[in-house]
Amino acid sequence: MEPLSHQVTRLLQAWSEGEAGALDRLTPLVYQELHRLARRYMAQERAGHTLQTTALVNEAYLELVDSVHADWQNRAHFFAVCAHVMRRILVDWARSRQVAKRGGGTRLIGLEEALVVADEPDPGLVALDDALQALAELDPRKARVVELRFFGGLTNLETAAVLTISEETVQRDWTFAKSWLRRELTTEKTYGV
Repeated sequence: MEPLSHQVTRLLQAWSEGEAGALDRLTPLVYQELHRLARRYMAQERAGHTLQTTALVNEAYLELVDSVHADWQNRAHFFAVCAHVMRRILVDWARSRQVAKRGGGTRLIGLEEALVVADEPDPGLVALDDALQALAELDPRKARVVELRFFGGLTNLETAAVLTISEETVQRDWTFAKSWLRRELTTEKTYGV
């Protein structure tokens, strides 16, 4: 029997090529991992968040289904895109919630705090997203490494494969980016909407 990662990659490529039924066969193979990614994101949100884990998976899935012409390289690339989509959904939700609140300023958090599963409200996610966007303007690859490692849960090896760089470069970028983000998140800057 073919390993799961190879089966997922093969089905992703078949889906990209428009093969009928490929998506139907792919969905049960990736659902559990999508749910794990969503759980990881939702664990960082406040208790009683109106967007639930399954709803986040479903929302991301609907967006992915619309990208039928995506050129999926492999399983790691697919889950990296999924992580990005989920992050964007949560950040958009958090930003809309802040706009609705009077004086909806964000609370600054440290990177270490952001990397720990917590019951904190979503403004920290917005601050982290703003800091990541600033990093992307300076060095897009380093921002992508953070997105893949932290948000996507990919290993150094998987991140290297997605970005077509060496594992050592991933590790250097990850170390630098964590330090840079920590500094950005602890400065007196306001990451408002």
